[in-house]
Amino acid sequence: MRNSAYIAYMALGLIWGTPFIFTHWAAAYVTPAQIVLIRVISGFVPVLLFALATRSLKWWHLRHAHHFVAMAALATVLYYLAFAKGTILLLSSVAGMLSGAIPLFSGLCALLFLRDEPLNRRLLGGLILGFFGIVVIARPWQTGLDAVNPLGILYIVLGSLSLGCSFVYARKFISPLGIAPAALCTYQMGLSAIVLLLTVDATNVTAIFQDTYATLGLILGLGTIGTGIAYILYYLLVAKLGAIRTASVTYIPPVVALFIGCTLAGEPLHGADLVAISAILLGVFIMQTGRQVSASPSKHASVTTKRISCPSRPTSPNSTPSPCN
Repeated sequence: MRNSAYIAYMALGLIWGTPFIFTHWAAAYVTPAQIVLIRVISGFVPVLLFALATRSLKWWHLRHAHHFVAMAALATVLYYLAFAKGTILLLSSVAGMLSGAIPLFSGLCALLFLRDEPLNRRLLGGLILGFFGIVVIARPWQTGLDAVNPLGILYIVLGSLSLGCSFVYARKFISPLGIAPAALCTYQMGLSAIVLLLTVDATNVTAIFQDTYATLGLILGLGTIGTGIAYILYYLLVAKLGAIRTASVTYIPPVVALFIGCTLAGEPLHGADLVAISAILLGVFIMQTGRQVSASPSKHASVTTKRISCPSRPTSPNSTPSPCN
């Protein structure tokens, strides 16, 4: 049983490393907003079925609909749209490496807006090291054909900040509600689908069907599997391995995206890229262990249980529905 959990763990890391190449394939036929629309609808179906199967949806949840709308905006619509636009302007490997910095922005938002997130040396050092990696990827000093599109970097940063703010919002307003994660994610995805259906221009959206690989990559790879099934895998992994161990899966997707971009898409690999991704992932590790130190009680205090929330894509399931992202 434990071996199957680790197989699912590796599968989740691989799945979360593929959205960037699928986004590039789809971008040849549809707009970024249309990509997000199809992704959200395709991902919503398995999440809804899972929530129904686990009987997670309750009528009393409706009284908190305003919170679900906020999460839909921050953690799905704005986040997905910014990442789609940014990924299209960058190499898929570069976008994938930058996605590894999401926990940095989540941690920064937590430090800025949550009073129970004290700053210590490890947190500060991890943030500095991680943001150094982002600067190395952006290479603002480079010009010419090899220069990285700064607008693409900006979109990824804005998307990461939006997701980081959603973690803070969830910690303050949603976590205390005691609503099952499957229900939270269902409401978030469902409301996002409604907003996108009402606002996205669907002109020529059927153009995606001109290419089988782009169609399968968007609907199955990015939507059904990359969003919906990935959430269910995460939910099951938390039950088997615990939230803290499952959170470490976020170290895998940037490496997977870099490998796919360089091997399948023929994108160049620079030595600076290896330095950058190492700095980002090491910075995330230092920052997260720094948060654990901050959360630890003093040696003179009696300890019964300890719960640590990691500011990464898969945070504690009781704090945010972020896994469906």
